[in-house]
Amino acid sequence: MEYRSDDDYDYLFKVVLIGDSGVGKSNLLSRFTRNEFSLESKATIGVEFATRSIRVEDKVIKAQIWDTAGQERYRAITSAYYRGAVGALLVYDVTRHITFENVERWLKELRDHTESNIVIMLVGNKADLRHLRAVSTDDAKTFAENENTFFMETSALESTNVDIAFTEVLTQIHNVTSRKALEARDDQAALPKGQTINIGDDVSAIKKASCCSS
Repeated sequence: MEYRSDDDYDYLFKVVLIGDSGVGKSNLLSRFTRNEFSLESKATIGVEFATRSIRVEDKVIKAQIWDTAGQERYRAITSAYYRGAVGALLVYDVTRHITFENVERWLKELRDHTESNIVIMLVGNKADLRHLRAVSTDDAKTFAENENTFFMETSALESTNVDIAFTEVLTQIHNVTSRKALEARDDQAALPKGQTINIGDDVSAIKKASCCSS
């Protein structure tokens, strides 16, 4: 279920889209946030982002999804782009094997710049181009299992699995966040009076201080 009010949310989660240029990152973003698809492929210059709010259990989660150019020459933005990200969609093109080969390098870069509990979804996009497939589903599944990431094949053109992929990532982030909040509360209860514990600010932002006290 989608939640329409832009300002009324419990959590704000930053999710990044990474992968080679031309794999369809921008169309995945526009399909999820605006239900739009452009047949005219134009390279993203620098960074763009869009938002959409969804409901997960009894919480409203606002996703801030960042999209960057896959070309090497924009690598200077790396650290700022990844900062604060709690989820990532690592995208390759099922019709271009080289984009799948490069997934390993993207994954290393992602893990070098983010927290260890970041939620990662490997996404094989352009699954509608069945006759041009160059990467088997089994190979991608095996890679995802070995690297402990989620996996899904999508088609931004046909709108297949796009909502499901983003929603799964956001749901898993919510699970991680809830678990950390519970652990922090347990730690807090065990501390001597007058001491505090800092759990860090890597879970993007909790908008309302009151949202976790009920």
